[in-house]
Amino acid sequence: MANRTFTIVKPDSVRKGNFAKIISRLDAEGFKILCVKKVALSRSQAEGFYAVHRERPFFSGLVEYMTSGPVYVAALEREGAVAHLRKVMGATDPAKADAGTIRKDFGESIEQNAIHGSDSDENANIEIAFFFATSELL
Repeated sequence: MANRTFTIVKPDSVRKGNFAKIISRLDAEGFKILCVKKVALSRSQAEGFYAVHRERPFFSGLVEYMTSGPVYVAALEREGAVAHLRKVMGATDPAKADAGTIRKDFGESIEQNAIHGSDSDENANIEIAFFFATSELL
């Protein structure tokens, strides 16, 4: 059965022109792209999206970074979507990510690591609903 997940191609990837390379890789991994859009996150959107991290020391830097330039948000679908995207993305720290993963190939640092992916089916549903209306998920 197909499951859904959510991803953000982060500002560093967009700035470096890597969006198409990353989306092509996700397509090659069997993800169906239900909807994708380019957005400039406002401070309130970034704070809302990352609210779970509000008390963490890196929160303000994360919000600054995520509002530093446009991002692409996408709802994806495939069997085992969340787990497969996490595998394809690689470890949060690109220096520790496996060869051939998105973060190893495109990430700069633990903070600027190219891509976000949902960490559970429940969070995927929450994150998709944060950015997309049901009618957009084709």
